This record gives sequence, C-alpha cells and structure tokens, in this order.
Amino acid sequence: MSNYKIITDSTCDLPPKIIKELGIHVIPMEYTLDGINHFQDVYDHGEKTRAFYSHLKEGKKPTTSMINIERYMDIFSSYLDQERDVLHISFSSALSGSHNASRLAILELKERYPERIILTVDSRAASIGQGLMVYHAVKMQEKGMDLTELADWIEKNTGSIRHWFTVEDLQHLKRGGRIGAIQAHVGTALSIKPILTVDAEGKLLNAGKVMGRKKSLVELLNRMKEESVDSENQVIIIGHGDSREDAELLEKKIRQTLPVKDVILTYIGPIIGSHTGPGMVGLTFMGEKKEN
Repeated sequence: MSNYKIITDSTCDLPPKIIKELGIHVIPMEYTLDGINHFQDVYDHGEKTRAFYSHLKEGKKPTTSMINIERYMDIFSSYLDQERDVLHISFSSALSGSHNASRLAILELKERYPERIILTVDSRAASIGQGLMVYHAVKMQEKGMDLTELADWIEKNTGSIRHWFTVEDLQHLKRGGRIGAIQAHVGTALSIKPILTVDAEGKLLNAGKVMGRKKSLVELLNRMKEESVDSENQVIIIGHGDSREDAELLEKKIRQTLPVKDVILTYIGPIIGSHTGPGMVGLTFMGEKKEN
C-alpha cells in the first residue's frame, strides 16, 4: 500500500469497527456540555453516545468547537516524522472552520517537511456523507492509487456523495439557525418532518417536508431510488441519533427495494448530534455528480 496516512475528523461518524478496518486516523472533535469539555470518543460503541442523547432529551444544550491549527500540526507531524505522507479529508468548509485550520497547519508544516506530501481535501460533506467519502478513499488507496491522484479523485467526486436526512425535533435546527422559531414551533405542533440534504458546496439545504415520521423515512428511501447509481455494488451508510429502530426499519425497506452490496449502520456522534438532536436518521450513497 502507498506510504501515506489518511486522516479525517470525528464528524465522519463512522463506527469503531469500520474505523479499525480502514486503518484511518480519526481526530476527535470537542464539545461542551454543562460547562465541561469532552472529546467525541471515536471508539465508543454507543454507551457514551446514548448518554449524550439522554442529556439532550433533558433539555441540555451542548456547544461544539473546531479543531485548531496546533492540534492538526501535532497529529500530522506524528506521521511525517515517520517519513509518511498525509492526506486529510475534512468536514465541509461550509459548515466548519476546521478545513481552513488544517490548510493553515499544512502551510506551516511544509516548511519543516519540504520532502513530504501533505494535503487536505474539503469533503464538502457532513457526518456519514463525509464518512462515505473516507470509506471510498481508503478503498482507492488499497487499489494502489497514490496520494495526489486520490486527492484529485476526491475533489472530482465530492458532488457524487448524496446525503439525505430527517430530524425528529425541529428545535435543534432552530438553535443552529437553520430554521426560524415560528417554523420550528408550527412544524413541531403539526408533526412536520423536514427532509434535508447537503448541496454541492457542502451547505445544509432544506429540500422538503412531509407529515409524520414514517413518511419521512419513506422519503429517504425514495430519494435513493431516484438518485443512486449502480446500487447493487454500493456500500451505503445509515446514521441515527439514538433512534436505532427507525434506522433498522429504513435499512429493511432499502434491502427490500434495492440490491445494495452492504449497509453500514452507525450512531450520529455528539458533534453532529448537537445540531440535529435525538431522532435524526440519515442516509448516504453515491449518485450522479451534482453541479454547483
């Protein structure tokens, strides 16, 4: 395998088993709850994440923070010191300043390690969409693709990642400024469920709404039926905010409808979950490239 390390952020929301299988370095991002700082545990099998969502259900309001330049430098240099090159795949720059921090860290590191290749690529994705991009990147690396070729492949294919998700409680989107207070109040009262996506620029987009939870899950399936390509060879990811039964129901509906290769089921971790709340269910797969 090519001598470079693939690194990403914990916003990828990949499950511990997959992280280990892929051999990637996932940098934990930080959140604050009740005045106490926590790093998202990327090897948590659900216990800590369930406790986090319990706090949200009690009305707690966590905040999140980006990875700073110094932390990126420390992690990248640990591999550069081993004479290994680095490819970092970041959380969407439209949703966080982390990508820019990684870029600035690399500018400094290139002066110290002029002989090494150090690149960061904006996934223009969030959560499991970012996770799916990382998954495919590792598979390309395993086939022998070198670092610069892979970085170019990611840049060209960010628009092929499809993210679709719905949330149970609109108040969390209101807190993040994604919808207005009146819209959140009325939507909650009428059981309106938004259908959200991430566009080609990596921005969150409200793409529609349906009445009721079951219809929102069906709508996620419908989006995949309309947009997926070569589904029989696809590994897809379903993420959930402590709503495993709904995620498993969506998986069942997909397997009954489309001949997918495999389904990765995972928790949406505290960083993304702070903004989407309990009950979020998301689906990501490969589709035709979106144009800006």
